[in-house]
Amino acid sequence: MPEILFKEECYAIQGAVFEVYREMGCGFLEAVYQECLEHELRVCKIPFVAQPELQLSYKGALLQQTYQPDLICFDSIIVELKAVKEFASEHQAQILNYLKATDMKLGLLVNFGCHPKATVKRFVL
Repeated sequence: MPEILFKEECYAIQGAVFEVYREMGCGFLEAVYQECLEHELRVCKIPFVAQPELQLSYKGALLQQTYQPDLICFDSIIVELKAVKEFASEHQAQILNYLKATDMKLGLLVNFGCHPKATVKRFVL
């Protein structure tokens, strides 16, 4: 069985996500969950950058358009936050595009929407 990519790092991030959901529950906007998760990541000493601007290129030429994922943790994991009833195909396409644009290998799509608990979906490129 192949080894899980960034297993310990993902476990730490998921712990922070579930702590935010345990404390806040559902019903808030993504921006609220973003701020809470940033606080929890600091408490857990998980290194992150919030909403970094990612430069895009096309055939070697830099584009004016940029991507801005919610978080990059451990310099290697993209974390995209949602507060929706359920994930849609465009949410999955968004995180896959972030991975392609950065050459990073792992993305976590997090939903704080009304479920029994927050959900985290892994994407490996």
